[in-house]
Amino acid sequence: MRVNVLALSKWSHVYSPLIIGIFFGSTQGISYTPVEPSYIDLSQLGQVALAGNFDGISLYTYTEQNENVFSTNGSQSLIAQFPNGAFATFVSADASITDMCPFVMQDGTLAGIVVAGNFTSLGGIEAQGAAMVDPNSGNITPLPGLTGSIAAVLCDQATNTVYMGGDFKGGNSTNAIAWVGVAGWTNLPFAGFNGPVSTIAKAENGNVLFGGSFTNLGNTTTPTIPDQQVVNIATANISAGGTTTTAGFDDPRNILCKTAGADGGGNVWLLADNTPGFWRADMNYGYEPTKLRIYNTHQDGRGAKTFRFTAFPIDGIMNLTYTDPVTNVNATCDARCPLTNDSSIEFQDFHFVNLIGMNSFQIDISDWYGGGGGLTGIQLYQDDIYVYAVQDLNEPACASIKYGSNATTTGPWRVTPSGTSGSEYLTLDLTDVTSSDNPPSIIFEPDIKQSGNYTVTIYTPGCQQDSSCASRGIVNVTGTFATGAQSSGTQQKIIYQTNDFDKYDQIYSGYVSANSASFRPTVTLIPLAGQADQMQLVAHRVRFQLQQPSSGGDLNGLFEFNSDQANVNMEFSKSNFDVAGTALSNDASITTIQVTGQAAYVAGNFSGENFSNIFSIGSGNATSLPNGGLNGQVITSYLYGNLLYLGGEFTNTSIPSIQGLEKVAVFDTDGSIWLPLGAGLNGRVYTIVPLSLNITAGQPETCITFNGDFDTISAFDTFKTIEVSDGMAIWVPSRNNWLQNLGLQTMSISGQLTTATNISGSSPLLAGAISSQALSANDAISLTSSDSLSLGSLGVEIQPPATSSSNVEKRATNSQSRTGVVTGLYNTDGGRNLTILGGRFTALAGDGSMIADLAFISNLNDNVSVTGLTNGLDTDSTFLALAANGDNLYAGGLVTGKVNQADVDGLIVWDLASNDFASPQPPALIGDVVSVNAISIRPNTTDVYVSGSFNSAGSLSCPSICIFSGGQWSRPGLDFTGNVSTLIWQGKDKLLVGGSLTVTGNTTSLANYDASKQVWSAVPGANAAIPGPVTAITPADSDASSFWLAGLAANGSAFLIKYDGSEFSSPGDVFGEKTTILGLSMLSVTKDHGNTDLIPRNMVLLLTGQLNLIGFGNVSAALYNGSTFQPFLLSTSGNNPGSLSQMITQKQLTFNAPGGHLALIFVVLIALACALACVFLLVVLGLLIERRRRRKEGYRPAPTTAFWEKSDNMGRIPPDQLFGRLGSRNGARPERL
Repeated sequence: MRVNVLALSKWSHVYSPLIIGIFFGSTQGISYTPVEPSYIDLSQLGQVALAGNFDGISLYTYTEQNENVFSTNGSQSLIAQFPNGAFATFVSADASITDMCPFVMQDGTLAGIVVAGNFTSLGGIEAQGAAMVDPNSGNITPLPGLTGSIAAVLCDQATNTVYMGGDFKGGNSTNAIAWVGVAGWTNLPFAGFNGPVSTIAKAENGNVLFGGSFTNLGNTTTPTIPDQQVVNIATANISAGGTTTTAGFDDPRNILCKTAGADGGGNVWLLADNTPGFWRADMNYGYEPTKLRIYNTHQDGRGAKTFRFTAFPIDGIMNLTYTDPVTNVNATCDARCPLTNDSSIEFQDFHFVNLIGMNSFQIDISDWYGGGGGLTGIQLYQDDIYVYAVQDLNEPACASIKYGSNATTTGPWRVTPSGTSGSEYLTLDLTDVTSSDNPPSIIFEPDIKQSGNYTVTIYTPGCQQDSSCASRGIVNVTGTFATGAQSSGTQQKIIYQTNDFDKYDQIYSGYVSANSASFRPTVTLIPLAGQADQMQLVAHRVRFQLQQPSSGGDLNGLFEFNSDQANVNMEFSKSNFDVAGTALSNDASITTIQVTGQAAYVAGNFSGENFSNIFSIGSGNATSLPNGGLNGQVITSYLYGNLLYLGGEFTNTSIPSIQGLEKVAVFDTDGSIWLPLGAGLNGRVYTIVPLSLNITAGQPETCITFNGDFDTISAFDTFKTIEVSDGMAIWVPSRNNWLQNLGLQTMSISGQLTTATNISGSSPLLAGAISSQALSANDAISLTSSDSLSLGSLGVEIQPPATSSSNVEKRATNSQSRTGVVTGLYNTDGGRNLTILGGRFTALAGDGSMIADLAFISNLNDNVSVTGLTNGLDTDSTFLALAANGDNLYAGGLVTGKVNQADVDGLIVWDLASNDFASPQPPALIGDVVSVNAISIRPNTTDVYVSGSFNSAGSLSCPSICIFSGGQWSRPGLDFTGNVSTLIWQGKDKLLVGGSLTVTGNTTSLANYDASKQVWSAVPGANAAIPGPVTAITPADSDASSFWLAGLAANGSAFLIKYDGSEFSSPGDVFGEKTTILGLSMLSVTKDHGNTDLIPRNMVLLLTGQLNLIGFGNVSAALYNGSTFQPFLLSTSGNNPGSLSQMITQKQLTFNAPGGHLALIFVVLIALACALACVFLLVVLGLLIERRRRRKEGYRPAPTTAFWEKSDNMGRIPPDQLFGRLGSRNGARPERL
């Protein structure tokens, strides 16, 4: 048998975007825009570190970077890689992206990247499962015309063709179709397959290989029992025209659900005498009827003689076929379809020539028998087998159907208008009922009259029509479809409902048993457990579509297509691939095909002679792999050189012989041997995607990602089990190990990838849902500057936090629940070089043991060692503040336990010299929940000021702030209480305190303490200027007389304010929701910015925390120059935005006057002037000293005389007395004059 080639169908031209030029602009192409450097000057600060709660962090170097986490609602994106190694979302879809390929034309031009999946929109543009993306401009071209989901694509440059396969309909094809050059969709010669396609590959001979769950070529088929389902018109809005006024016959609803053909009042609808008229039904859902059944009336000799059927909304008269009851000959009609008046004929059936969708119809009676027309009953039928969630849309109960379609609901579902979905549907607002033992549910029961192989799909209304996209949730769909030997058990599928537009998902393909007294197929929809409140779910309808039975041979999921031939040869024995398929089990499913050299590797879920789940085909027949293949389903594969990576549900070879093939394996195609990947993974693998990572000295190399339903990498050799909460594991071929085992300083990536494709002249394009940062690091990193800023390791391995099953977003706060590294300091006293970190974390010590919450990193002569506290503290302690004085480290926070048999609470003292707890410890602080939030040493003293939330220290009443000095506590003044968050010194005597405070009975956010006078006072103007508790302060000048402060207002919004010594100023409302500022630091810059009133032009303000910058989004640190905020650091923690608590510096910043450095000539001139001034002062000082000496010894000025008296005076002193003793060393003192 031969099948003729189908010419380009008319519809393919209509929907060809490349022909009609439908292009839509997206935000951007694959490009990277560097940001201007921050010009931060770290030279004054010594060593610098950053502390927080993160597992990945990046410097903000490209405008496309962000802190966005990966989606968990089923939506995925196209992803591009930055030059710094991190990844950025290029284009987002509303559902999954399953495959893509570059469509390179025969002339070598790139038409675009073909993107396929089960999405309904891409880049915010409606695109049903297929689109073309221009990687340069970012333009998105939808490829409309398909309904369903696409699983596989193959771009064939040799034929200018893109082959697509999946579970869809388009044109006259099912599950497979081609896009040819600029012509658009083209039906394949064989019109597709009778089951879904999972994979497409190009064989070495140029032929196209299709794999999937099909048994034959061609479309799905109509049932052998046609017109099975009754269209429910009983719930329609019924109207009529020309109706009689006779009581009992004037209601057009009389003929609904009437199948007995009985006349009489209440059973008949009549027209007025000798009057044409109409009967109309308006439904709130769409349908495609295949048959119309009319019951004519014979009431008083009346009846309809001719009619026409008009469909709406197309407003078209339908062509019908019928069998003439007199001649028994088939005939057609349209505007004047005849009805018989023979009372022995109960009804007449009319079949629709064309299948047309409609939601209303009208029957116009133009001629009649006797005194007028009328009808006794009317029914519509369709081949489609649907079950609607809204029960009123299912087959009417009054139709007396034995096993009619039915939906049973439990829970508070509500009916939602149809919008663009064709019919009403149900909506559920999730509340705490989702956690109950009996969650809300819908059970769909179809009207299945014929057993056979069906494709079962569930429809989901789009979220844009009801504005519910932000709150759409996830449903768990289970189904039981067959009984007895044909049963495949309960099938399950998780469906994400975030699609922008209507979509459907295949939930089952296989045997379905017909309804009987003992069994009915069912599909059950319930909320997926663990979802948050305020989510919405929807339920629309489920469709059962009968697949075409095999004829002419079983393909069993594998077919070879020669695109050069105009006809398809149905003699499958002439193809090695087709022959191999016919030899597989009847329920075979091919999921992946890889071609290398002369061999093709075919894998899936099947069995055959001598092999299971995978085999190879070369120039001859199918060949078994060593040990008979694998003992479980292969779901995915990736060919890397001669290594074929496989993932699925297997645990070993079919004949067990290789250890470590748990869900993943490698087959060496050159050596024909199986290789393990460590000891494998503990769950199913769905996709394998290559990824380029900088593994060694910045050199990128290909790594292999495995993505699926697993949460641990199995232990092997000396490597322990590793948790991977997001279901992604990365194999490094060059190291023959998992990346998570190598301890390398590399990029951070989390989430899952589904596919990737190469683009000539550009980096690969990925698809999936991931978040990434340039550096994988936990909670603390170093910041260094040589030619540019860079992030690095501090030499401590802080461990990831325990995996949490909750998807609830975490926010950094100043509360007592902070995790990660909260605080730190550098200590170089006594020949030490220590970096000390405190918070809530665990880390690996140098001896291999685990330390908690306080880590000491010593780096002497490049010899790094990590130690922690000795035993004594409770495991739930959290350090929030550190300060060092000599050899003593004061560490405070939520700290409890026993040290040296004494209770400690809030504060410990650690001896840095002996590396042990100091003895004795300060008496414990006392309060409801003791928390030390800030510690500071008073300048030029040993007084340690400890502050936070407590009532007393030992037996001393000392609320909120207390002084430890000389081994005992003392209270700093009276009239002060509250919760202190931060404090700084303004000189040696004045302490500035921030928090939620009470001073002399008045509440305030900012207070001063005069240590010399022991007096507290509120900062003038603070109450009016500061809208809430202060949580962070940093000096803005050398004596801290001006400073910056931050906190949270009463309404939950963050504020940032500067005090210049006399008044408060603010940059305004510059932060988005859920902003928390944890730290502030002034930094100098090497390049001046513009003059501002708030910040000198040679400085910037660093803000750390979890910040939401309006117009950008989440950042972990930002720089403010007095006019604009610029992102500085981005971080993530799990699948949440990360946070930074503070910058830790070895030295304090020296505040210089703005303006930068003077020119050299001015420096020389100033130095010369200073030198001359010093010489002048020394001369003057010398003269003054000499004058004083002379006075002291009795010298008097000689009397002065006029010039003419000089000779007389000279004559009074003999010359020998004047000069005689000049040469005498110790001559006698001259006589006084």
